[in-house]
Amino acid sequence: MIDIALRNKVPGAVRAMVRDLDGRDVVWVDVEASDHRGALTSASSSVLEAAAVTALRERLPLVGVIRSSGADIVEGFAALHGWGRAAKALTDCSGVVPTVLIVDGPAVSGPALLLGIADHVVMTEGSYAFVGGPTMVAEFTGVSIDNEELGGAASHARYTGAATLVAPDLAAATEAATTLLAYFPQHNDEEPPEWPTDDPVVRSVPEAGALIPPSSTGSYDVRAVIRALADDGDLLELRPRWASNVVTALTTIGGMPVGVVANQPLALAGTLDIPASQKAARFVAMCDAFNLPLITLVDTPGFYPGKDLEWRGMIRHGAQLVFAYGRATVPRICVILRKSYGGAYIVMDSKRMGNDLCLAWPWAELAVMGAGQAAAILQRRATPDERAAFEADYSERLLNPYIAAERGYVDAVIDPAETRSVIGEALRLLVDKRERIQPRAHDNTPL
Repeated sequence: MIDIALRNKVPGAVRAMVRDLDGRDVVWVDVEASDHRGALTSASSSVLEAAAVTALRERLPLVGVIRSSGADIVEGFAALHGWGRAAKALTDCSGVVPTVLIVDGPAVSGPALLLGIADHVVMTEGSYAFVGGPTMVAEFTGVSIDNEELGGAASHARYTGAATLVAPDLAAATEAATTLLAYFPQHNDEEPPEWPTDDPVVRSVPEAGALIPPSSTGSYDVRAVIRALADDGDLLELRPRWASNVVTALTTIGGMPVGVVANQPLALAGTLDIPASQKAARFVAMCDAFNLPLITLVDTPGFYPGKDLEWRGMIRHGAQLVFAYGRATVPRICVILRKSYGGAYIVMDSKRMGNDLCLAWPWAELAVMGAGQAAAILQRRATPDERAAFEADYSERLLNPYIAAERGYVDAVIDPAETRSVIGEALRLLVDKRERIQPRAHDNTPL
């Protein structure tokens, strides 16, 4: 299609248009730093607002390139008002059309907060984003820090989770945004687009089970399991460096785009902490908003213990993941690969949380806690031999998926080699799943 400019006569740093991006129509916004370092006047913010309003009205994805030093100080309060209207318009798009922001320079003050509203943020390696810059940090705290350390792409990829992906330059960032959008529909009333594939959905995957170490404490890379299950071994991992004890990834199975949440035994033994709960909860909510089925791969001994985590709000943040799964209405399939203990068993989309299919591999361990932990509590005064006997008996009687299957908490114990074909068939049967939600103004998400 021919690019259609939006409010192209309005002066300022922002340009907007409806354009073709790799075969699909999107609303494209560009904040150009060469014009007053991308400072947002009320007029230029109105273009950003108009772009978001157009995306919402026409049900088109919104893609923006941000290079802005913040609201225009010279214009003053009017500039703040304009930025606020743009933020409101972008918020209105949330959950209706996919939104992707590319940071290719500074994103300072107000524009930085837009990154937290967008579904995805792609940062180029030389970009940076923060609400209060190095000057303010030095003035208020006495600490000298540069742009890169305070809010560079590497910092946001590793410490804050604000960056979904990091790319070398604008061209690579645009390609990453295109790849991201390929998994999503144009808007929330559509199904995700099918991907062409020659990989048969009934393909046996014995290599998936072979990845699990014989020892219950052995580590492995759960991404290899995801690749074994995915079409052609492809996956797009989101926020790979932040909260690496949980993996969130987009892939396809039988040509159908799906979101995958998986515990990562390579980091913190796959335990859940605050960042992991936030990362997974945000991903689950996003998949639910845009009709992507959820595949949850479980291998966790529970929540990571510690005074610091509890004082920082482990209860509230852990509840975010429970809440996200509890309100998700898309098809949900859970596969217990190995350990599923305690509260983490519940929050990783257990059967009673409402998933559509719960599968377990034959060596899966479902229990309140592991044998060693149970012995430490129940056999405190026992001799070493008595403790060893207790652990052996506990493991044999309770640490297996068949007890849970007898009680309906697991739908089937399957051969790992059959996992891809079972998931593929379940996705086919669940393709027309619909749930009616009781009317309410909105839910009260734990934040």
